Amino acid sequence: MEPTQPAEDLILTQQPPASELGDPEDPGEEAADGSDTVVLSLFPCTPEPVNPEPDASVSSPQGSSLKHSTTLTNRQRGNEVSALPATLDSLSIHQLAAQGELDQLKEHLRKGDNLVNKPDERGFTPLIWASAFGEIETVRFLLEWGADPHILAKERESALSLASTGGYTDIVGLLLERDVDINIYDWNGGTPLLYAVRGNHVKCVEALLARGADLTTEADSGYTPMDLAVALGYRKVQQVIENHILKLFQSNLVPADPE
Repeated sequence: MEPTQPAEDLILTQQPPASELGDPEDPGEEAADGSDTVVLSLFPCTPEPVNPEPDASVSSPQGSSLKHSTTLTNRQRGNEVSALPATLDSLSIHQLAAQGELDQLKEHLRKGDNLVNKPDERGFTPLIWASAFGEIETVRFLLEWGADPHILAKERESALSLASTGGYTDIVGLLLERDVDINIYDWNGGTPLLYAVRGNHVKCVEALLARGADLTTEADSGYTPMDLAVALGYRKVQQVIENHILKLFQSNLVPADPE
């Protein structure tokens, strides 16, 4: 078991938008480069030819990235202990949410009012952090505790967009049950559907389309969800979108019942 990484590992850092990760929906696949960094971008780039259907996770505009600590990776692989107690005491409520440390998170929330929706320096709440890192039990707990899923960070990042970015379909479903705006956009014009497409998250794309996500929305880069799928060569995502369009077309052709 490796010692816990410093708290700084949970901050947003600038990196070139070139990292490609395995899809969280498919735990059998490892990240192509072993990295835990998730990069967000809505400009298509040529995927590295590692797999026939690469699964790319993306994060925020201009190459901002969310980086897991080594401890978080170990925890997700099934280790029982995720951090040393002495280190946990030094973590903020946002870092505890990102790492899924529920016991310590509960203790923090009992210390004062309104901590559940407390923003950090970028406007990220504990719920946004937990959603970004796929910590579904933490997301569920925070929602039950009263976390507001409608809160936007300083650059209009949302819990839904970041969950879609990582392909965390179950979390997307939990948030949509709270009537969040499925077409919420950030300062880059990105929507949850656009980020799910850019990440090649097939199941997440299906879930968003089934709930009525807008296929016509363009990012500031000018790309619609279909444009991104085609440009990146994500054939499965493209097929999902095509099938959805066909269903919409067929539903409009159904004749009205005779009176």
